[in-house]
Formats: sequence, C-alpha cells, structure tokens
Amino acid sequence: MKVLCFGVGQAGGNVLDALLRYEQRTNADYVVDAVAYNTASADLRGLDLVPEENRILFGADEVSGHGVGADNELAAELAERDSRQLLRGTDGAPTSTADAFLIFAGLGGGTGSGAAPVLAKHLNRVYEQPIYGVGVLPAADEGALYSRNAARSLKAFVDVTDHVFAFDNGAWAESGEDVAAAHESMNEELVRRLGILLASGEVGESGSVGESVVDSSEVINTLRGGGISTIGYAASELPESDGGGGFSISGLLGGGSSSADELDSINRITTQTRKAVLGRLTLPCDVDSASRGLVVVSGPPEWLNRKAIERSRTWVEEQTGSMEVRGGDYPLPESNHVGVLVLLGDVSRSDRVAEVRSTGVEAERARRERDADAAASEDKTEAVVDDRLDSLF
Repeated sequence: MKVLCFGVGQAGGNVLDALLRYEQRTNADYVVDAVAYNTASADLRGLDLVPEENRILFGADEVSGHGVGADNELAAELAERDSRQLLRGTDGAPTSTADAFLIFAGLGGGTGSGAAPVLAKHLNRVYEQPIYGVGVLPAADEGALYSRNAARSLKAFVDVTDHVFAFDNGAWAESGEDVAAAHESMNEELVRRLGILLASGEVGESGSVGESVVDSSEVINTLRGGGISTIGYAASELPESDGGGGFSISGLLGGGSSSADELDSINRITTQTRKAVLGRLTLPCDVDSASRGLVVVSGPPEWLNRKAIERSRTWVEEQTGSMEVRGGDYPLPESNHVGVLVLLGDVSRSDRVAEVRSTGVEAERARRERDADAAASEDKTEAVVDDRLDSLF
C-alpha cells in the first residue's frame, strides 16, 4: 500500500522519521514521499530522514519558530491561517501514486494536536484519496492539560479523517525507563506494526507475493466508515534447523518434513494470533467492540499455512463478533520469524479513550472556572476603579 506521509509537531515528525528508518531497514517501498510540519524550527532540524526541502515551518510570524508550547488552539489557528503553505508540502510529491495519505501527530502537545486535524481537513478538500490519522495519546502522568488537548484533538481528528490509528503511550511506557529511550522504543513498536501493514501487499526485492494477498483495497475496506483502530502483533522465532539438517520434529515422529512443518506452522500461527489480540494492542480496548478486522501472517513462504491463516481469521471473527474479518499472508523469504498482525477497525469501547476524555472534560471545566474567577475579580476591580477617571500614571 503506497502512502504519502505527513508528520505534524515534534512527536509526529519523530514517528514519521522512525517509519522511514524502518522502511529502509526492511528494504520495503511504501512511502512515496514524506513531509514534516512544525512551529518550532529546532524540532524540524532534529529530523534525520525527512528531506530538508520537505520540512515546513509555519506560524513563524506569530511564534518566530519557537513553537506554541502546549497551546493547541493557537496551533490550529496558525495552521488555518497558513493552510496554503501547508498544502504546498504536496506540490512536488507524487500524489497520484499514493493509495492513501497518512498524518502522524502526538495528540497531547500543542502543534500536532492542533494542526493535524486542520491539515487533514484541507487535504480532504483537495484530494480524493482516503486520509488516515496516526494519533499518539499521552500517558496519564503527562498531566491534565495533555489529556485535555488529546481529548479535543482526537475528536477533531476522527471527524475530519477517514480513520485514526491510535497508539497509547500509557499502555507501552515502562516504569523507570528514560523518557527519550521510552519514546524511541514506543515509536519502534508503532512503526513495526504500520510497516508490516503497509508492506504486506507490496512485491519485495525477492519477488515473493502472497497466495492470499492483502492489497490496499483490503486495508481501505477494513478502515472504511471512520472511527478508531488498534493493532496487535506477535511473532515467534523459527528453529535454526529449519530448511537444513539437524533436529526436527518430523525426524522424531518418523514422518516426512512437510507433515511436521504443517503441524508446527498451524500451532505457531494460531498461537501468535491469540497473542496479538489478547496481548498489548496499540490502544487497549474491548476486542468485541470492533466492527471489522484484518489478519496478516508474515514469514518464510513455506511456513505460511493457509489452513492456519483461515483458522486465525475465523478465531478473530469469533472474538470480535464481526463477519467482516479479512485475512492474508505476507511472504518474507529471508525472515527467521513467523509473525501475525491483527488490525481491529472502528473500535467503540476503550477504557483508555474514556479516561482521556474524562480527564480532559475535568481539565476544561477547571479552566473555565479559573477564567470565570478571573473575570469576576476584574469586575470587582472595575467597581473600585472608575474608568471614567484619568489614571494618575
């Protein structure tokens, strides 16, 4: 699936950079171009793989390249005012070759949470391709302001995009881990899942194509109708003796290698499918609240057992209660793992999203009370100081 990618804000730019790095490392080719936007020039300079000519600073007249702090209302205002400048980021891009547009943003900060929905709105106005968001939710310990920003931004992001892939920092943060290292490892987990999803329908350098290809239309159909999605992934390392001499189950059983490999591959694929769904999802949620699903099994072609893939797809149908679960394989001849990716689309129940919204509502209520108190204090001052009198100073 070919995508034109946009990173908005510091977190969005860093995730985009991580995806480009993952694409290089896996010799894949699904990003047709990458553009980064920010109100802070230092954050743009910190990117490694986004081309320098595709790093766009906006709002400079207002904030002089120093960013907006955590003020996402200001970021949205600046993005709206500079919308033509944002759209110029697509001028040199091969937009016609993209199956979809992908917008990365951290939803708790300022620039990404405010400007990403504005960018999505204007891209939707100009282009026919689906616009997908990748929204990173802040952890609970990042504070009420970040939750308020995330709650408002997520709502806007869902409203103006065709779908939002959600990633919850709180579910993936490790206790005591260095902040920079934590963000790097979380970005890696996110882009691994997105990378496998995007690459699954592409023909690699080896020329391998899956027997049941997951092409762009399968992904788009899984994401149709809007909403929020979550992704699970699990992998199992293959035995070193696979494909060569030495120990094998079939040797112990006295049978041919194909029957033993079939049994092993079925067990591996079905087990990893369960781990992908029941383990850590990018967004914790009630699995049975998903409207649609997609199962992608990756690994060496000889391990991609069609019976196991169909069993896995059926199991995900049972867990979600949805009859719209697609499945397919992604051959990786040089891989030493069998992996299973499960995309759950249009998730309607997530305690984490509910928590972010609740905290955001409380933060908004507290802000309004502070504003009301400040206004009341100002009224009292005006009652004492009559503005019809000239000031002494």
